[in-house]
Amino acid sequence: MDVVDLRAFYHGRLGQVARRILRAKLRARFADVAGLRVLGAGFAAPFLGIFRDEAERVLAFMPAEQGVMDWQSGRGAASALVEEEIWPLPDAAVDRIVLIHALENADNPREVLRECWRCLAPGGKLIVVVPNRQGAWSRLETTPFGHGRPYSRSQLTNLLREAQFAPVNWTEALMFPPIDRGMVVRSAVWLERVGASLWAPFAGVHMVEAIKQVYTPVRAKKKAAKVRKVEVADPVLVPGGAVNTRQRR
Repeated sequence: MDVVDLRAFYHGRLGQVARRILRAKLRARFADVAGLRVLGAGFAAPFLGIFRDEAERVLAFMPAEQGVMDWQSGRGAASALVEEEIWPLPDAAVDRIVLIHALENADNPREVLRECWRCLAPGGKLIVVVPNRQGAWSRLETTPFGHGRPYSRSQLTNLLREAQFAPVNWTEALMFPPIDRGMVVRSAVWLERVGASLWAPFAGVHMVEAIKQVYTPVRAKKKAAKVRKVEVADPVLVPGGAVNTRQRR
């Protein structure tokens, strides 16, 4: 989906409810961003406003294949069109990253996560929001979560670890069906609360918080002890009183 379709979804009734639920859970994970630098990548602009008045700065990067929309951070335009694997930032430039509508649509998700690792400061945190492979939202193309590559928990965990991120917290979201009808939309908040305990494995999206690992632990390999052969000469016994004929000569 391009930026026009994404913006239209979040302006609609179903998108507004989904945004409200995801923003609340995102805020619960990044509760304090005072003085920090926050970056949203993919189509994160609808979720970044909660950090605008608190963070030192907030940026929104949107991939070239998707397109870009103007987004104001309170200090002027803060959105940019970028290559998904190459961001115009120096190393360790930001403290928090939010990836949404990014990883499932990326041509090379591993390179996207490596770029996140490069741009994050040591100890920085990343939140990834991706469609759940077992959820109903990934099966319907009427929402942005029905496009791209959905993930299971194990797939996302392996992908993060390969990029030197340590997953520390999992949250499931969008427990209600992706149906734009009055009864469903009005009951979405109640279904979200009930579904968290009854059908969480079938939620619409995974939301995982991960920490940047500066040093990758390497397991020591046990080396087998080498047996070294040493040749030992057999002793020559010379009886006492015997004459050494070689010395006499």
